[in-house]
Amino acid sequence: MEPIYLDYNATTPIDPRVAEAMQPFLTQNFGNPSSSHWFGVNSRKAIIKARVQLAELINCKPEEIVFTSGGTESNNYAIRGYAFANQHKGNHIITSVIEHPAIIEVCKYLEGHGFVVTYLPVDRNGSVSVRSVQKAITDKTILISIMHANNEVGTIQPIAEIAEIANENGICMHTDAAQSLGKISVDVLELDVDMISIAGHKIYAPKGVGALYIKQGTKLEKLMFGAKQENGFRAGTENVLEIVALGKACEIAKQDLAKNIEHLKNTRDKLWNGLVKAIPDVRLNGHPEKRLPNTLNVSFLNMNDYFQYSLFLEIAASAGAACNNHTTSLSHVLEAMNVPIEYAKGTIRFSTGKMTTKKEIEDAIEKIIEIYNSQIG
Repeated sequence: MEPIYLDYNATTPIDPRVAEAMQPFLTQNFGNPSSSHWFGVNSRKAIIKARVQLAELINCKPEEIVFTSGGTESNNYAIRGYAFANQHKGNHIITSVIEHPAIIEVCKYLEGHGFVVTYLPVDRNGSVSVRSVQKAITDKTILISIMHANNEVGTIQPIAEIAEIANENGICMHTDAAQSLGKISVDVLELDVDMISIAGHKIYAPKGVGALYIKQGTKLEKLMFGAKQENGFRAGTENVLEIVALGKACEIAKQDLAKNIEHLKNTRDKLWNGLVKAIPDVRLNGHPEKRLPNTLNVSFLNMNDYFQYSLFLEIAASAGAACNNHTTSLSHVLEAMNVPIEYAKGTIRFSTGKMTTKKEIEDAIEKIIEIYNSQIG
């Protein structure tokens, strides 16, 4: 049996339609978008088109999009750029204990540069309490950053409600939507946030491209100094090839969103139902309803690293977040959710994608049960 890919939260394959859109920019369309001649104009038009495609997906103005190298850069720029540009207003930042390292590490850095950070706890489902956000606000609070959906357990946070509180208090609101974009609706008007981080390789575009939505009027320090690309925020010749790819991926995500949500939920639930029927004491981590339609984080009681290693020979999945896959330490997300150690050490994150088939899920169920039984036998 061929290895089965169930790790779409880590990265996605490139959609063939995205690869096709990229092709001309690998060959004939090589012009510098800042050049005034035809070759440059052609590249510049491609960037403008991609900006519109992304803006239409998240319901913002094209000029509010800044292209980046990916979700990590977008998160870094959102947090650092806003904090340093607005330090005169205050020095307090609110985030949560289950954020991606691209948020947590930036906040730790800022703590060494005069900022105070509050890390909010989560409940057993991985949810941030709106009330805890409200209670954490001080007259020095300038920024709140809470992820839209958790990359490990898939729990969707009440971003619109948190943003309402932020707006009432004149506080900037940022959300990391790297995992939610393309899987659920991400609408800037509905969420009412000031900044949104986006990663291309989570929505069937290549690695190395992303974007940051910056609401008009939001002040950030420049990310890089040089010419005036990306509305003056991020100097440097644009990565036209991958920007085109991201734009096409966003166009596809918008047109296929409803269909994809249904497919992702069906494949995820089929996998869960197959496991829970055959394996005793299997535990679901994350909110049972308010969760990404593709994400299934499960813990197998009293399993060890060998169970995970055996499983990964047959099925591509994650022991935790892919960005932390070189360590066997307990996931900071599961720890924050108070998952008992006897369960936490046997945790696997399965994540399905639009290319996942019914046959792959059936084969995966069979293989997981077989490996589990070999471990307890």
